[in-house]
Amino acid sequence: MFTVTSEIYSETNYQPTKTEDGHKVVSKFRFRYPDEKLERIGLTSADKDGDLDVPRPRRGVIELEHSVATELKLVGLQVWRGALLLADYLFSQRQELANQTIMELGAGVGLTSIAAAIHNSGKVYCTDVDLGCILKLIRGNVQRNVSLMCGQVSVLEFNFLIPREEQAPELLSAIDASDVILAADVIYDDTLTDAFVAVVDQILARGQPTGRPKTIYMALEKRVVFTFEDCEAVAPMYEYFLRQTAHKPWKLEHLPLDFPQYFDYDRCRQLILMRITSR
Repeated sequence: MFTVTSEIYSETNYQPTKTEDGHKVVSKFRFRYPDEKLERIGLTSADKDGDLDVPRPRRGVIELEHSVATELKLVGLQVWRGALLLADYLFSQRQELANQTIMELGAGVGLTSIAAAIHNSGKVYCTDVDLGCILKLIRGNVQRNVSLMCGQVSVLEFNFLIPREEQAPELLSAIDASDVILAADVIYDDTLTDAFVAVVDQILARGQPTGRPKTIYMALEKRVVFTFEDCEAVAPMYEYFLRQTAHKPWKLEHLPLDFPQYFDYDRCRQLILMRITSR
């Protein structure tokens, strides 16, 4: 069976320990809490002896149970770089998002949703399709980190491939109640990308009659490959997504990645962060 593995495990030591059944691991995803004093350039003070007094950041850890290798359809059981980028962005926007209701799509093992609830006292809906018992895994990870969170995380199933008329009333109510939608590394084949585009259409459309417009933040890592057909390096899924959305009535903005990095990972140049709203 062909399996894939997230690159982040080889780049950073997350101190994984095997679960009792040996099928998964529990890893420690370290972060520093935002500190406005530390982020102000050149802000230092001296102690009573005149020595430079540099404040030290307060640190925390999100512990997650996850897989280290899976078949393609179960990649949500792993942690991918886009989730960490989106978590960084949420920390940087903590004041603006403090009381917003947030929904994450394709949440995987729940890292970004848990990060959202650390500074947000509002509701966070953490959603994914229930393959590989992932919803049970998310609930366990939420409980594992409950002491970090000031907001409440609710876990719901959201299968992009199910027609909207068959979706659960609880899910539709959660969409209507949400102000901010998050999605990290959720497109990796054409079928799923088409389904995700339809979901974005649905969510933006539901925001108009309710008077509660939605803002969608989408993070992904461009998977660059070299094709002999084009004789150049391309990022097929990212480029396919842009083609499928070119004529949509959306405002799609690429956001600069100039906000602070709070989580430990390699913020590589292939990372992309987009903001999507209705025109």
